[in-house]
Amino acid sequence: MSKSRAPDDTEGLRRRPTINDIARLAGVSKKTVSRVINASPFVRDDTRERIEAVIAELGYAPDPQARGLAYGRAFLIGLVYDNPNPQYVVNMQLGLLDGMRGSGFELVVHPCDRTSPTFLDDLGSFVERQRLFGVVLTPSVSEDERAAQLMAEIGCGYVRVASVSLDRPEHMIETRDRLGGREAAAHLAELGHKRIAFVSGPPTFRSSHERRSGFEEALNERGLSLAKAYVFEGAYTYDSGVEAGRALLSMAERPTAIFAGNDEMAAGVLQAARQLGVRVPEDVSVVGFDDFQIASRLWPTLTTVRTPTREIGRLAVERLMGREDDTRDPKSRLPSLVVRESTAPPPG
Repeated sequence: MSKSRAPDDTEGLRRRPTINDIARLAGVSKKTVSRVINASPFVRDDTRERIEAVIAELGYAPDPQARGLAYGRAFLIGLVYDNPNPQYVVNMQLGLLDGMRGSGFELVVHPCDRTSPTFLDDLGSFVERQRLFGVVLTPSVSEDERAAQLMAEIGCGYVRVASVSLDRPEHMIETRDRLGGREAAAHLAELGHKRIAFVSGPPTFRSSHERRSGFEEALNERGLSLAKAYVFEGAYTYDSGVEAGRALLSMAERPTAIFAGNDEMAAGVLQAARQLGVRVPEDVSVVGFDDFQIASRLWPTLTTVRTPTREIGRLAVERLMGREDDTRDPKSRLPSLVVRESTAPPPG
């Protein structure tokens, strides 16, 4: 039976309260308090309520560093990325911070170069130096099996964000980019386009292949095909979009529609069209992928495939921390088409 505490038990706590204080005042063990703090389901409701009341009364907040010492890991979560699109990184960070709010965890970021000969050594040093609780691996790092194996070997929790499933469910958030490619193709085909071009991302990103595969599949189902001359390899950057747009729109028989593998490249295609005097969407329709903030601020506004990157980041870190809410609709993380002003039926 738990002890009752006198009304003046908190009077001596002029210093910052500790988990030992919470345990003493609630009449429970330190381990039980720890379970409540970490949202364990293995605590009786009445006990949980009593502990939470003491925590609220004292204004107790877990000390991440102290908790890290107890567990042999700091209460830090790492975001590891090798991505040329800064808006993707920002949105992912915002999502991670959404999911970590109120948890006592802090975020540290690690930009890297997956092609570097020291990539794995640098990643391992980062994790061990920071004593990370876990990491969220984003494309294209998440697509590298060596990175996942390294996390398993050094005992660091991890979740991979990728366009397809590459690991056990507890280690994956799948974005299903192929579905987004299908949405883009269906939209352009339904508008009546037949000469359709595609600007891909770099081949080192699995998403580049998935977006193209879905795009071609949906075109083929409608009796259309993607001509080799209308495929241009980009780099998920604005400059590569400009270059691709100039090449495609300078053709004697230019495409009437261009699907760019992300919004940065689509913005570059729009710039190339302006430079060449090609009207969008009257002469050529343009579709992007991501629906980052830039898509609604361009002129004309960009039709694009929305990927909920911030939501995906939140889901990834909640899965990593074991706080995921299974009641959420899984469709909330799937790509979907957003139609704006940059697409229309083909000319003439």
